[in-house]
Amino acid sequence: MIDRYAREEMKNIWDLNSKFTYYLKVEIAVCEAYAKTGKFPKKDIEELKKKASFDIKRIDEIEAEVKHDVIAFLTCVNESLGDLAKYMHVGMTSSDVIDTAFALQIQDSGKIILKDIEDTIKSLKELAEKHKNTVCIGRSHGIHAEVMTFGVKICSWIDILERQQDNLRHALEQIRVGQISGPVGTYSNISPKIEEITCKNLGLKPARISTQIIARDYHAYFMQALALVASVIEQFATEIRHLQRTEVLEVEEGFGKNQKGSSAMPHKKNPVLSENLCGLARVVRANSIVALENIPLWHERDISHSSAERIIFPDSLILVDFMLNRFNGIVKNLVIHEKNMLKNTEKFGGIIFSQKVLLELVEKGLTREDAYRVVQRNALDAFENDGDFKANLLKDADVTARLTNDEIENIFDKGAFLENINTIYKRIL
Repeated sequence: MIDRYAREEMKNIWDLNSKFTYYLKVEIAVCEAYAKTGKFPKKDIEELKKKASFDIKRIDEIEAEVKHDVIAFLTCVNESLGDLAKYMHVGMTSSDVIDTAFALQIQDSGKIILKDIEDTIKSLKELAEKHKNTVCIGRSHGIHAEVMTFGVKICSWIDILERQQDNLRHALEQIRVGQISGPVGTYSNISPKIEEITCKNLGLKPARISTQIIARDYHAYFMQALALVASVIEQFATEIRHLQRTEVLEVEEGFGKNQKGSSAMPHKKNPVLSENLCGLARVVRANSIVALENIPLWHERDISHSSAERIIFPDSLILVDFMLNRFNGIVKNLVIHEKNMLKNTEKFGGIIFSQKVLLELVEKGLTREDAYRVVQRNALDAFENDGDFKANLLKDADVTARLTNDEIENIFDKGAFLENINTIYKRIL
């Protein structure tokens, strides 16, 4: 559905040829399990492994007639096997092949996503180390709050992304299940031993119980983990977009030598990569809702989930792979405007030091309520009249009666905000 976003490695897992390759891998693994238990001759199965093949064009021709993709696949493979075809699909139902192959596709895709996350965390750690002491303003409600460092901001991103890495690992392990249990999951024509051997050889665990399918809460849980990854990428991208605004201009996405930002306005440099990520996150989240809708199926199985999964799984995995790689590229090429960061901390004569002044006045004997009133009066005057908070304090008799000029100057030391940066860094890095 979204080939334009697909990186080759991820795309290959989900193309049609690959899907049938996974199907064949499952079918052969079952044949090998039968051979291991002595049910099928090992020599015949070795020959079957060499001969078994399929052709997508031929599968399409057969499906046009039989209207069943797994039957079309099996018929095509059997045409390559001759008498050995009698060993194929014995005691199985279509979903044994589909769901077990699907589990393999998810596992292979998930490993790529985990590697993407690992690479992105590495880039974030490098950025955090570089800007450990780069002073910037922290904001709450979008309004200047107190001084922090840009590195601490990035440490927060690392913490969040590492948590999503753990979530995804857990979801990937949860969904590492296959089934070879026959119609309605009762092993009516196949032994649980065959399932056990098959799953082990494929690197899967047998589902504790399957109906005719693996329960779809497994898949919904995995999709929620992907949606969380996409959502935190959007969180980071949204921060970059805000910080790139002209009146803020603390960071910028890298801008190529021949890049152009607007067809009409040559001065424009827009955070288009981050904006793209925010849009794609909405798609992944929406797909996770579809996965939740797939949980309630009729009785032991219907196929209402199947058509949706053929879209939401490849699309979401391809998108998250793309998003992580794009975000990693943004991080590596992010332009940091340290002077603007510092300049923004000093707006209105340092009104962000208001709490420091408040606490110092309380220490000198004022009640908190009176101290708050005095500090707020001076801060809002600076804010509303494009003034200077420190200058206001130095002229206010209620302040100077308790604080010397040197004490006021000392309050405006940015380093006092950063005394515990090392503690934060030790936790994260």
